Amino acid sequence: MMSTLKTVLFCSITGMIFLNLSGCNKPQDVAGANPPSISVGATIDDAVIATKVNAALLGNNAVKAYDIKVSVRKGEVMLSGFVDDQTQIDQSIAIARAVEGVQNVTNEMMIKSGSRTIGNKVDDGVITAKLKSAILNDATINSLDISIVTSKGDVLLSGFVDSETQITRATELAGSVEGVTKVTNKMSLKR
Repeated sequence: MMSTLKTVLFCSITGMIFLNLSGCNKPQDVAGANPPSISVGATIDDAVIATKVNAALLGNNAVKAYDIKVSVRKGEVMLSGFVDDQTQIDQSIAIARAVEGVQNVTNEMMIKSGSRTIGNKVDDGVITAKLKSAILNDATINSLDISIVTSKGDVLLSGFVDSETQITRATELAGSVEGVTKVTNKMSLKR
């Protein structure tokens, strides 16, 4: 069991580092200023923190962390997604704060409205996939920085992005996807 956990953690950290270091070969946003740079070491530290927070959330049966996204920048953790109730929000924040290296926790989680059917879950998966594809194909957005969660047609966008232009464009793209009933922007500018 411990060997499997170590393998999963190693693969997760390696994958996150690869994605953060490789990036997409997209042009810089000419409308906005370049975001503050972050060192390779800080990027690795953030990947480790994100992996530890995800593991801690998944290890807690009361939280049901499958719909919670974790974004980290310079030790600041952003939790977003849809949860069942305020207790899950409070527990998730407490769990994230207890992880070594976490400087601050920002809550961008939302409480689900009613229960979802199997059909809702499938539709939400299709919406999320279409939006991820649209964002990935847009040269003005760094798609690796944006987390997308959908619940009953409501789309929640979160993460740390480079500019207001990226926030506006991602929100526009989300609103254009068939089946989206509401778009909530919880993205923050990189500091």
